[in-house]
Amino acid sequence: MSFFKHERALVHPEAKIGKDTRIWANANVQEGASIGDHCNICDGCYVERGVVVGNDVTVKNGVALFEGVTLEDDVFVGANAVFINDRNPRSHRTDAWVLEKTLVQKGATLGANATIMCGVTIGSYAVVGAGAVVLHDVGAHHIVVGNPARKIGYACRCGQRLIEPLKCSCGLAYQIIDNQIRVL
Repeated sequence: MSFFKHERALVHPEAKIGKDTRIWANANVQEGASIGDHCNICDGCYVERGVVVGNDVTVKNGVALFEGVTLEDDVFVGANAVFINDRNPRSHRTDAWVLEKTLVQKGATLGANATIMCGVTIGSYAVVGAGAVVLHDVGAHHIVVGNPARKIGYACRCGQRLIEPLKCSCGLAYQIIDNQIRVL
């Protein structure tokens, strides 16, 4: 085994777990889940079949990743964040149910207790504030907060808020071209 599994974690033998990944107490990783290298899946997380987690991802305590969720490389998911995979839930699933996939792109950060509706894409290096309710796509480098989530600014790759004119204290500078933010 090239990954760490806490003695109280449940990891199905047919789940794919990458090298140097750590899976902590009371986590449950189901058959058909795929977790990359160097990840940290914290206490009490649930990873359902069909979930794809990239490399160097941190999923903090109490997060449930349901079928249809993909986390690309370098994503951070705060404690108790919630992913929804059913827009019209009922106790008994009908044949009409359609899985709506959710994509969290490279380097994005989701704050504690954020709620992510199914069928959305969180752009690369975006920051979703703690407790935000995301109902629509979030653009790359956007910072969103509130319920419903609304854009309040832009984030650098390092996670800091960009100040006008789109510069970061880390030294990176950005510009907006064709409604897309790009590093200079």
